[in-house]
Amino acid sequence: MKASILNKAWFAFDNTYARDLEGYYVPCLPCEVTRPQLVQLNSELARTLKVDSDALMGLDGVRILAGNEIPPGATPIAQAYAGHQFGHFSPQLGDGRALVLGETIDQGGMRRDIAFKGSGPTPFSRRGDGKCALGPALREYLMGEAMDALGIPTTRALAVVATGETVRRERPLPGAILTRVAASHLRVGTFEYFAAHKGPESVRRLADYAIQRHYPELLGNDCRYLAFLEAVADRQATLIARWLGVGFIHGVMNTDNMTISGETIDYGPCAFLETYDPDAVFSSIDVEGRYAYGRQTAIAAWNLARFAETLLPLLDDREERAITLANDMLSRFQQRQTTRWLEVMRDKLCISADSAEETEDCGLITDFLDMLYRRHIDFTQGFRALFDRAAGNARPTCPLEACPEFSAWQQHWRARQPIRTEALLARMRSANPCYIPRNHRVEAALEAAVENGDLTPFRRLLAVLAHPCEGRDEDTAYAEPAPAAFSASYRTFCGT
Repeated sequence: MKASILNKAWFAFDNTYARDLEGYYVPCLPCEVTRPQLVQLNSELARTLKVDSDALMGLDGVRILAGNEIPPGATPIAQAYAGHQFGHFSPQLGDGRALVLGETIDQGGMRRDIAFKGSGPTPFSRRGDGKCALGPALREYLMGEAMDALGIPTTRALAVVATGETVRRERPLPGAILTRVAASHLRVGTFEYFAAHKGPESVRRLADYAIQRHYPELLGNDCRYLAFLEAVADRQATLIARWLGVGFIHGVMNTDNMTISGETIDYGPCAFLETYDPDAVFSSIDVEGRYAYGRQTAIAAWNLARFAETLLPLLDDREERAITLANDMLSRFQQRQTTRWLEVMRDKLCISADSAEETEDCGLITDFLDMLYRRHIDFTQGFRALFDRAAGNARPTCPLEACPEFSAWQQHWRARQPIRTEALLARMRSANPCYIPRNHRVEAALEAAVENGDLTPFRRLLAVLAHPCEGRDEDTAYAEPAPAAFSASYRTFCGT
């Protein structure tokens, strides 16, 4: 396949990873597909990327999104990375079914990767077909948009294109290619690969690139690699706190799924809490609950320890001193995470920040969560009901009224924040969505699209999730939890 010279201006590529990090990837072209058809285009994201959405919907645009045409300036590459998967180190993973086409600068001046997922085998495919089924591609599109609307850092999907081909998994499924947009695809696993295979100087080169791209404020820092480790840890603390605030369970927090940028990436077996349970697990492959809702903070710390190990030679020439510096930083991560979690939960409870009240606030929050747990109350509905009370919104039913302990708890809550300003209420509203990607709604939308070719439920759900905090009478059904029988047996799958 040769690069096309097309008449229209597509992405304005400026590919620093391919240009500056030769040897950190393998050049690779996507496979041509037989009958590409556009399934879903993110026109709003296209505008942010300064690309003509009308052009992308045309024949040439669909061919580009299917990998049948290489747009001018693209340099398709498969990136190398390793990873700890469920605690076990895999020294070589890499982009087995993904390609980074290149990088572009968006309207906000941010550098973004444009990447394919499901575009065929690469040198890292390990005997896999490199393809993606339609259902997982649509799931990633939906989840990324939902997380973005919730204000949580995330990769997003620009498009889903059906390939007209069959992907064989447990059964034959329609194939698709997802175009993913990310701040970058640098992962903890990227650093693990080069630490394991190439040595400290290759890690230094990678770290310098990551600092330049994601943390340029550190460039003049004499201890920039330690500061880099701290900055990545801080973004992860913020990200995990935001996940916990909306009941999100990633499901596969391997080190190759932890980005250096602090974005959520890979939405394979993810799910959202309904009845509050810190031990909730939905992923079919997480049989020991390693990545349960309430363990995500601990796993983030574990992943950061693996990241710190790759940077040790850069922290200090003396190994013992380097280990001390890394351990000191990691020991601060739990407090950093608690601080970020407390910020999120104070917003959810309409409480102003006051460090003097940290112990009291942690107790107030924990007591409310314990009440949800003991009384089997839906996480999202429980917090939204609290917002309705704070805002004076009348509701015919309130799930908290069934809790005998709620009255006493409410007295403490009101005493902690007697005056609720408009600013506090606005933050509380934004922190307590009406609508999340309810698991049964997601599955129903994907089933209709895959089995019947009907995208109406998918697009309707997408529209509801675009404004998650605006309660609307016509969308009341989308705020309702799944039937108990559904939730009791619900399992998610990687879909690869």
